[in-house]
Amino acid sequence: MELSGLNTWQVKLHKLFRLLPDPFWLVLSLGGLAKVLIFLGLTTTWNNSWYFYFVIFYRLTNLMALFFTMSYFSIALLWKGRARMWVTLFLSSLLSFLLFANLLYYRGFENFLSVHLISQTSNLEDLGSTIFSLIHTYDIIFFIDILIGLFILLRHKKLGKGIGRNLLFFILILAISISSISYAHYRYDIVEKGQRYIVFRICWTPIDTMRNLSPIGYHLYDAYVYFKENRTIELTEEQEEIIANWYKNHQEVPPEGELQGIFAGHNLLLIQVESLENFLINLRIDGQEITPHLNSLLANSIYFPNFYEQVWTGTTSDAELLANTSLYPVRRGSTFFRYPQNTYNSLPLLLKERGYRTRASHADNPAYWNWVEALTEMGFDETLDSRDFVMEEKIGLGLSDESYLRQMVPIILETKEPFYDFIITMTSHGPFDLPPEKRELELPPELDQTKLGSYFQSLHYVDKQIGTFLAKLDEGGLLDNTLVVLYGDHGGIHKYYTSELDTLSIQEDWPLTKDDLLAWREDASKVPLLIYKKGMEPQVIETTGGQIDILPTIVYLLGIDYEEYSHTALGRNLLTTTRDYALLGNGTFRGKSEEWKEHAIQGMEVADWLIQSDYFAKRKK
Repeated sequence: MELSGLNTWQVKLHKLFRLLPDPFWLVLSLGGLAKVLIFLGLTTTWNNSWYFYFVIFYRLTNLMALFFTMSYFSIALLWKGRARMWVTLFLSSLLSFLLFANLLYYRGFENFLSVHLISQTSNLEDLGSTIFSLIHTYDIIFFIDILIGLFILLRHKKLGKGIGRNLLFFILILAISISSISYAHYRYDIVEKGQRYIVFRICWTPIDTMRNLSPIGYHLYDAYVYFKENRTIELTEEQEEIIANWYKNHQEVPPEGELQGIFAGHNLLLIQVESLENFLINLRIDGQEITPHLNSLLANSIYFPNFYEQVWTGTTSDAELLANTSLYPVRRGSTFFRYPQNTYNSLPLLLKERGYRTRASHADNPAYWNWVEALTEMGFDETLDSRDFVMEEKIGLGLSDESYLRQMVPIILETKEPFYDFIITMTSHGPFDLPPEKRELELPPELDQTKLGSYFQSLHYVDKQIGTFLAKLDEGGLLDNTLVVLYGDHGGIHKYYTSELDTLSIQEDWPLTKDDLLAWREDASKVPLLIYKKGMEPQVIETTGGQIDILPTIVYLLGIDYEEYSHTALGRNLLTTTRDYALLGNGTFRGKSEEWKEHAIQGMEVADWLIQSDYFAKRKK
């Protein structure tokens, strides 16, 4: 009887185990969940510890990761035999590449991939070295299970032939996951209105959205939002009222002053410098100035040392938008890709009304960030791209700044005045691979071989080219009647390679210390803004501001009346404002005027509505 009973239980257990998913599926599914948790730890924890998500597994974040990940892998249970194992391996591989790609994008842009980027594949051209520089050795952890799984399947070709289709567990996993996710959405988003947790809602920072939904949930929701919102929207009466009130509260009529309209009728040369951070200004390494030519401009410039980058996922293109429209970029995707045909009350249009000839030039692919279409619609008379230059010397992304600026000199000198020329440099783009013969700073070999050393060399090179460029224009007599405005588009070494700075081993004979690195990091989001005019007395304006303030500040000097842009620009005139603040692209507030924080943050939401509804086009009709 006992033996018979034991055999019966063995039979029952055997039948039960046959209902359970096969070990191959179970191991890869749990491995997939582990990779998701590691990814979340590497990108979204508060204490930057990847193991945080394993220790605090009961958090809603981890439960969402569990439900979404297991639902994803449950798809493989619809197959049987070896097909099940291959489908499981395929799903695991797809997840690994998704996590890996997101991790690289996060390291480069502090954001994650989205459906919007599908239409932006042209941006990948010439970015191979930049992408490769963001890869870390430990990233192999996302692919180990795939390699092992592939080895098992290829080595044991009869393995899994007896596996049956498992509809029971497919339905069970899906039912538990969907009901749990739906309950979390109902409880936290609807009943509690996000007071404790947020599930299905786009947060100000994509890091929070990713953390709340986990990678699979994030991308499913991103696709839903994309197809729902990737169109021109109609504003509600409430939104219209919020916009009107926001502008009303934002009004700050500049007082009459000695600088108002002082350069009316002058040419405008706006130079956007790739990856130029503010800490480089007046910085010396072993007695060598990193930016000697920019430093020399300070003697005849208005300099803003507390000036911040405000770009978002469009990076360089966002800087172009901010400077020329005084609007924040959209919170999802690239504004230039999503809304390239929008109408703005832009800087080129304001100047064209005064007889200016306007031109924008990039010595790169016209499809890069879709800049040609976007800037043309913004109001520039002419755009020059890689097809308009002799591509004689390529460094990094494209034509070297030396060749580009040299070729621009005769073009500008022959332009009918007054004109507005928008110049964008490129050579100092990461990973800062400047050829040895161009590296003129004398740095210790060990420092020169680091990303920091390469960053110094690249910006020193670009500084030299800008100095030569302006000297040639001056020889042609142009600078006597030209206002030169120069700013950085976004951070460089601190924006993309912070982890390398953290692990940088300072040598005793190096002309810098750990304290230097810490001091520079405090200004990590600051980029310089210089307004140069030959013969002008120097000034330093300590007011905190950002790229959105470029347009109001410039047009004040050029004599354009405040009323012509007061109901379109979201920025302030930094020469006269009493408000000290800047809002970074990730929503971080900087400055002393804390009472304006809520207003500044709402400005980002207002900008989204203005751009998504093509607000200014409708106001012109």
